[in-house]
Amino acid sequence: MSQKPSLPKGMRDFGPLQMARRNYILDTIKTVFQKYGFMPIETPAMENLTTLTGKYGDEGDQLLFKVLNSGDFLSKTTEVDYKNGAKQMLRKVSEKGLKYDLTVPFARFVVMNQNDITLPFKRYQIQPVWRADRPQKGRYREFYQCDADVVGTDSLICEAEIVMMINEVFNILGFTDYSIKINHRAVLSGIAEAIGAQGKESDLFVAIDKLDKIGLDKVCDELSNRGLSNTSIESLKPILSLGGTFDQKISALKNILTESRAGSKGIAQLEEVVAYLSKLTSDKTHIELDTTLARGLSYYTGTIFEVKINNASIGSVSGGGRYDDLTGIFGLPDISGVGFSFGVDRLYDCLEELDLFKDEVLTFTEVLITHFDKPSQEYGLGVLAQLRNANIKSELYPDQAKPKKQFGYADKKGIPYTIAIGSDEVNSGQLTLKNMETGDQEKLTIEKIIEKIKKGR
Repeated sequence: MSQKPSLPKGMRDFGPLQMARRNYILDTIKTVFQKYGFMPIETPAMENLTTLTGKYGDEGDQLLFKVLNSGDFLSKTTEVDYKNGAKQMLRKVSEKGLKYDLTVPFARFVVMNQNDITLPFKRYQIQPVWRADRPQKGRYREFYQCDADVVGTDSLICEAEIVMMINEVFNILGFTDYSIKINHRAVLSGIAEAIGAQGKESDLFVAIDKLDKIGLDKVCDELSNRGLSNTSIESLKPILSLGGTFDQKISALKNILTESRAGSKGIAQLEEVVAYLSKLTSDKTHIELDTTLARGLSYYTGTIFEVKINNASIGSVSGGGRYDDLTGIFGLPDISGVGFSFGVDRLYDCLEELDLFKDEVLTFTEVLITHFDKPSQEYGLGVLAQLRNANIKSELYPDQAKPKKQFGYADKKGIPYTIAIGSDEVNSGQLTLKNMETGDQEKLTIEKIIEKIKKGR
């Protein structure tokens, strides 16, 4: 009995239509990254677990896909390892894992190649990552990230340029209603100080980061469970509910964090980012200061970003921030960096939901050559060569078949034009060009056909 094929949960196949749309998104992002001076790199699918663990917080570590050692991986284990539980056993049976994101492998790359790169180093990376998360709409276990990072500078011009790149990509893709939410880890530290929760910053970051998903009441419950006092939680609520413009929120935060050195530093840096942005563009309509933005990943230390498309049902589609010492964990201290990532799968879902994909993105073959017999098929091969030499995406129906079947093939594939060749066309050189959408037909030379198709693109 044959086995029914299936895929692991959270994994997907991509057909030609989906690939055309994905490539459109990726090509758009690549073009913008390159325009801003970023260069491409790649890192392996697998990293050593020592590289990955401890970089994403406890929750992130639990979502790492571990890879079993090759060979008889159980031979090095003992009954004691088994009794000591999964963590102890894991060290003996698995040394590698699938990468969780592109930022930590990038930090490892910078350290290993420090003598070959020029700082500041601007790189972009577009590759799949894997997370053992619970699959749901907009959340997959294998998905692509599109990262751009700058390391070797602490200039806040980099943060302003990130906002510019997000705006540019979204304008090309056709998004108009979106928010680039911005905050600063030092502001969050200042908030912890102001509400009397010093030393609980990590608990505060992790809980606040869930605000969009679980709401204020459940965040407060979680903070209570993590040891924050009721007084601290009550003081926090109005801060998380701050309204108004960017400048109004900054003014309110200055009053709240007046005694906090960290908070004041964070506010000053946010103001500096917006000042640089004002020199780069007159359009700051999409940037929004969000005191609830925390970004759960533990390596962020400065400005943090998250992007939400407001008229779509998907969550954030982009995020990132500054990390002052990510390379320090690999033995290269004091290298500041900032970066962000586009979630291509989420962008895809939003473009589909809002019907923003352009039809020309989906055109694979522009012309199909149909024929009535062997001599007309062979004549068609010469026509095919001329079309392809003119960079027109074209194909010839490979089998001897009835015209109805050949035209049906063109129709199902969405091919906009067909060229029908019979004995009359072979003798005269006047080929029958048919517009498959309108049904209009005309007899033209191959030169005129090439001219017409190129003009109609």
